[in-house]
Amino acid sequence: MSGHNKWASIKHKKAATDAKKGKVFTKIIREIVVATKESGAQIENNARLRKAIEDAKEANMPQDNIKKAIQRGTGEIPGAVYEEMVYEGYGPAGVALIVEVTTDNKNRTASDIRKMFSSHNGNLGEAGCVGWMFERKGYITVKKSAADEETIMNTVLEAEVEDFKSETDSDVYEIITLPSDLETVKNVLKEKNIAVESIEVTMVPQTQIALKGDNAKNMLKLVDALEEHDDVKNVYANFDISSEDMEKLNA
Repeated sequence: MSGHNKWASIKHKKAATDAKKGKVFTKIIREIVVATKESGAQIENNARLRKAIEDAKEANMPQDNIKKAIQRGTGEIPGAVYEEMVYEGYGPAGVALIVEVTTDNKNRTASDIRKMFSSHNGNLGEAGCVGWMFERKGYITVKKSAADEETIMNTVLEAEVEDFKSETDSDVYEIITLPSDLETVKNVLKEKNIAVESIEVTMVPQTQIALKGDNAKNMLKLVDALEEHDDVKNVYANFDISSEDMEKLNA
């Protein structure tokens, strides 16, 4: 799991920039539409929609935008028809990548994704070529300033989480759960008045590839290019870059 947090930090900083570009709104609206179409408009019975609406509110999306996205999902108002696709491939130095997209034109998106891989020393593979290297998990981060380590550990043990990490070079605690337990753990933390920094269902790699120099630089460029694409929902990879090298790349 090392490396995931450093990458997550980059993604959160990048999200603020994306918000200014309107990219966050575009992606959240698509998620609301798909979640509503998949499981209905009742928030209490649709965890995916509930999470999407929480994300919308955090991004300061107007309530009217949320309402219209739900109505598009139920078919009350017309809109684009979205499909969810998953692409798998390899980046620099053989790093495994999974790219989840929501698109209204799969041929266009497939062409764009393939081009981005080839432009950054990678190649798009067949379905299933790297998926076996990852496990779907619930992932929660809590700022270390929110509570001391003993309090957090006692809380997560009570919630029966799968793993807890407190790396010395990180300013957050990492909590790993089964996807089905994510909401329960979030509520346990809330009951203890412990603020959650981020919460998501993610793909955790079983092994990682350490990157340095040009490979690290090209890998981050590929991830950035993929995440900039309007159709891309999530990018998962099994690379690790040391904190020292990450600072050099961000300098």
